[in-house]
Amino acid sequence: MKELPLLRALLARFATNRAVLRVAPHVLPHVDLLLHRLTRGRLLPSRLVLNTIVLGTTGHRTGRPRTTPLAAHRAADGTWLVVGSNFGRPHHPAWSTNLRLRPQATVTAHGRTWQVQARELGDHEKERHRGRILLAVPFYDAYAARTDRRIRVFCLTPTAAVPQQFAAGRAGGLTPRSRPTE
Repeated sequence: MKELPLLRALLARFATNRAVLRVAPHVLPHVDLLLHRLTRGRLLPSRLVLNTIVLGTTGHRTGRPRTTPLAAHRAADGTWLVVGSNFGRPHHPAWSTNLRLRPQATVTAHGRTWQVQARELGDHEKERHRGRILLAVPFYDAYAARTDRRIRVFCLTPTAAVPQQFAAGRAGGLTPRSRPTE
């Protein structure tokens, strides 16, 4: 995804607006998941502004499958970094608790799904990966300032080989080498 400084500034201002922060957590994930399902994984509206994946977890209480669209950064080694900022709200997102208790998950991006193993980063690792965190969630600092909790960050490592037609692209986005003609 090619980013322009003006677009990034507008996005940061929009994403930290109080009215948006009240509504977005309740609306954006549902719209993303609905369109993702209707297009069989080809369209994820959040991907228009951020590198986004759909994380599949298992509910720690119910054992039921859960899916959540998340901003993510993909490194050249094939790992994804996801941030449990929860829009700076006071409680941790449910998916982060699910990952802590059941670290086996799936990542779906561009219509492909990978099995992954999640590992929560410690404070020193978060400092070391600060650049990747900001690539995943450019307004991380604004969200961190809104909450007293320690924001959870996870590294998702594929447990099977990544399909050959995909490679780490600019700014860690998952980029197909050749686009399907559908």
